[in-house]
Amino acid sequence: NRLMFVGPLYLLQVYDRVLGSRSEETLVALLILVVALFGLMWLLDFARTRIMARYGARFQTSLDDHVFKATFRRDPAKYPESRTAIRDLDSVQQFFASPAVPAIMDAPFTPVFVAVIFIFHPWLGWFALAGGVLLVIITVANQILTAARVQDANLTNAVAQRYAEQAQRASEIVRSQGMLNPVTERWMAHRIGALQKNMTAVDWTGAFSTFTKAFRLSLQSLVLALGAYLVLLGEITAGAMIAASILLGRALAPIEQLVGRWPQITAARPGCAPSPCKVT
Repeated sequence: NRLMFVGPLYLLQVYDRVLGSRSEETLVALLILVVALFGLMWLLDFARTRIMARYGARFQTSLDDHVFKATFRRDPAKYPESRTAIRDLDSVQQFFASPAVPAIMDAPFTPVFVAVIFIFHPWLGWFALAGGVLLVIITVANQILTAARVQDANLTNAVAQRYAEQAQRASEIVRSQGMLNPVTERWMAHRIGALQKNMTAVDWTGAFSTFTKAFRLSLQSLVLALGAYLVLLGEITAGAMIAASILLGRALAPIEQLVGRWPQITAARPGCAPSPCKVT
């Protein structure tokens, strides 16, 4: 996250030093430095992704046998959640391997980026802060309005899958008694109901994720316009104007990613309930 400052600082140096001094040597030196730092950032980001994926795999491996045995010890009629316990564990593992976890790690640095924008100019800082607050409100609204729908869709999918598994186990009885068509019709009813609820959940989450992306891009354009106005007033440099736009996009990117990955977060939550995920 500290290396995310490389881009804005590079632009500041190019606009305020290289173009002013017309020094080709300074430009080449800055270019070599920025390429090396971006390479380091890629290595660190790649390492973080590999570590989290392997942590999720280790978490799953440590609990696989316990969860599998528990599904036999508990009566599915009294504990219906035991039927989906293995899939819930898979969802937790997939959550650790998804981009949602890096977004959660990056989110605490959003105030740092906004604070740096304040250094450029207070107007730019207050604009970035207001945009960040609005995105947080959108994220909370997304959680309130979509969580129940996504969970309902997941449960309906689980019901349809359980019915298919039960029908397959009793396939000989179904064929011998000529019940294939009624069983198929009932399974199709479950399947269509699950698809309808899935489409509703996708519509809601898609609406929030696409709006968040468009809103973030609009904020970057608006802060660029505000920065251009401040440049015309002579209060900031052109490099600061571009750097503020880049920093604002970086500050709001984790929030946008969290909204876009909300279905994965919601799918992993049943595997962590009622207590937080931990290996015991």
